[in-house]
Amino acid sequence: MTDLNALTPLGAAQPRSVSFGALDIRETPELALASLSLRWGSAKPVPFGLHLPEPGHWVAGQGMAAFWIGRDQWMLEAKGRAEENFAADLKEVSPDCTVTDQTDGWVAFEIVSRSGKALLESLLSKLVNIDLADFGPGCATRTGLEHMSCYMIRRSDTLVALLGARSFAASLWHALDTAARRLQEK
Repeated sequence: MTDLNALTPLGAAQPRSVSFGALDIRETPELALASLSLRWGSAKPVPFGLHLPEPGHWVAGQGMAAFWIGRDQWMLEAKGRAEENFAADLKEVSPDCTVTDQTDGWVAFEIVSRSGKALLESLLSKLVNIDLADFGPGCATRTGLEHMSCYMIRRSDTLVALLGARSFAASLWHALDTAARRLQEK
């Protein structure tokens, strides 16, 4: 049998990370993802004690997080569990729901500003068409970024996560890297 080696969505053995002054961009392949959808007539669950958020929001707790993706649908995240069967664990605690493993279909990047939210928002204003004044911590939405669809999650004032289709991981990285380089040159 062939000896297989796991690769990150960007095609390397180790996650990519880069810094531009006080701005860090990093690939987060250790993030497990699973979608959860209510079935007709089923009650909204509280998986692992996490109360699922309303439209446009993201919540975290108990070592995982969730954001709303559509009517009666959420994406759940679990840091450090990409190598586990997180979807099976979620299905076990949400038996009346439809659960689908999403981990290998997505790429996740985190953008961190070590100098406050102004630097982060300056970068984001060049990339996405979102009113950042109304997009504070705990907000999540689907948006376009250079003609690619992705989810943007505001984890804190200085931390944003972007989730996009794994098939365009390199294009998303290029867009983030290019915008951050241009911002640093100013």
